[in-house]
Amino acid sequence: MKPTPIPPRSPHQPARWRAWCVPWCLVLMALLPSEAIAHGVAQGDKGYIQEITGVHFFEFVYLGAKHMVTGYDHILFLLGVIFFLYRMKHIGIYVSLFALGHSTTMLAGVYFGIGINSYIIDAIIGLSVAYKALDNLGAYQRWLGFQPNTKIATLIFGFCHGFGLSSKILDYEISPDGLLANLIAFNIGVEIGQLLALGAILIVMGYWRRTPSFLKHAYTANVAMLAAGFALVGYQLTGYFVS
Repeated sequence: MKPTPIPPRSPHQPARWRAWCVPWCLVLMALLPSEAIAHGVAQGDKGYIQEITGVHFFEFVYLGAKHMVTGYDHILFLLGVIFFLYRMKHIGIYVSLFALGHSTTMLAGVYFGIGINSYIIDAIIGLSVAYKALDNLGAYQRWLGFQPNTKIATLIFGFCHGFGLSSKILDYEISPDGLLANLIAFNIGVEIGQLLALGAILIVMGYWRRTPSFLKHAYTANVAMLAAGFALVGYQLTGYFVS
């Protein structure tokens, strides 16, 4: 599905606080609930997980939901994916592809102990945010002369996001006793958190799309997402080289 083209901005268009407020609030909404490092494992949660054994279904559901709601890079990518999707059918398809991707690699990565350096995978996740922002800006059509398949891209980046989740779950040092059941519970929590984040985004987007400023200032929001994506890449690569 091709993204809706963004009309060029007029240099004579007067700036108004509401026109600028909504796109930046969407990006800030994704960034504010975060901690210093993407997917960071809170010390209290980590200590609790290391002490328990056996199946703790509801505890892991809670941890999964908390992890997704505070995962600003996941939320930014999700915002980019649904930015120009108006029908719930299309939103459902793309969100399902993303969920399929990150669920597969998260479960497989933890169960089989496939670890990827946290800085590297988080840099790739930041790159996914930048990729989607450029896609929304129509950059690939101008640069490459064709539109890459957005569904395949969403699934592939879903795989990457899943490895980001699995790398942090491995940091939990979960007991092998009840591992599979706890992983499934964690994944259910991730999907619940994703639905909560998606609901908040759709409420804001629904309001904004009813205003005349949406198509005029969608460019601003996607440039902000592009900048945030590259900032995440730079932050994680800096951490990799100095750690």
